[in-house]
Amino acid sequence: MSWWSDGDDAADDEAWGQYDESSVRQRPNPKANRPRTKQRPAYANAEEGVVWTVDRGRYGVLMDAGTPDEREITTARARELGKKSVVTGDRVGVVGDTSGAEGSLARIVKVQERTTLLRRSADDSDAVERVIVANADQMLIVVAAADPEPRPRLVDRYMVAAFDAGVEPILCITKTDLADPAPFAAHFSCLDLRIVTTTSTSFDPLPDGSPSPVLDELRELLDGHVTVTVGHSGVGKSTLVNALTGSQREVGVVNAVTGRGRHTSSSTVSFKVPSGGWIVDTPGVRSFGLGHVDPENILRSFARHAHPSEKPSRDGIPLAEAHDWEIVDRVEAGELGDVGRERLASLQTLLASKGGVSGREQAARDEDARSDEQPPPPPSR
Repeated sequence: MSWWSDGDDAADDEAWGQYDESSVRQRPNPKANRPRTKQRPAYANAEEGVVWTVDRGRYGVLMDAGTPDEREITTARARELGKKSVVTGDRVGVVGDTSGAEGSLARIVKVQERTTLLRRSADDSDAVERVIVANADQMLIVVAAADPEPRPRLVDRYMVAAFDAGVEPILCITKTDLADPAPFAAHFSCLDLRIVTTTSTSFDPLPDGSPSPVLDELRELLDGHVTVTVGHSGVGKSTLVNALTGSQREVGVVNAVTGRGRHTSSSTVSFKVPSGGWIVDTPGVRSFGLGHVDPENILRSFARHAHPSEKPSRDGIPLAEAHDWEIVDRVEAGELGDVGRERLASLQTLLASKGGVSGREQAARDEDARSDEQPPPPPSR
């Protein structure tokens, strides 16, 4: 006999034998909803698409891209994604009404793994990142030769963000009919940076009706790539995108008093380039914070894209494989000329604005700290 039994098992069985499963009464659910569960659907039948624009909680997704069934649909973000962001360029899984019919709304339930992620922060002290675009492999940095004046330090920031994201930068200088682009382009002659130039008439067809060679050159650069445009307001990004894709993005003008451009693009939108590839037009910005970038990556990014010196270094180690303090020493010694010193000074300014410390500076601080320590007492005899 077990400790919980009173010895009269037969009587107990008889007392409870009048009840079965039908006798169980469940308390009604006052909210009339299904009970919560930690199990989430797998969405194995979700259709794949690419986010081409984001606007106020709605996501434009392109389905069956490159096929006869290609269509644009409007979607919302599913609650199952939690805090995971959805940005332009994301490859996503979609369920629901994916027909694209007017008034239809599907749901994004999956975000595929991203190959690259271009980000910026509000300023260099802000570690909170703002994601700009996912899965891009090129960055088209657009600056104007004049109106507004180009800013080398802003281009440096764009390049650091591109290097950090694993995106290849290309520099496009517009409005070269207003000023000579050569002095500005010379700022970057120490780097392996592709530079293209345009004028206000660069995209006009030739007298015989054939396409502009500048337009052909740019389309060739974009062919097969996902390219994100960045630049100061008023430099001509939207004009460039319209010429390359045939779209009708609003084009603004530069304020004659302040010399600043007016924001005309308020959202990030992808456009298909007829010759192949995609171009992502982003709103113009006047600053580009790098608070999310690891300071150690700044000098290494610079060295990785620097033109190799004609004279081999004494130890035979390429600049791209040098330690950060060796990069500083070799550039200051003239390995990349005066232009290299100028670019290095700009990057060191970025380091200072982030509060970063180079490896050589940290080693010196460690040595000073060791010298300040009191020596241990001599052993007693």
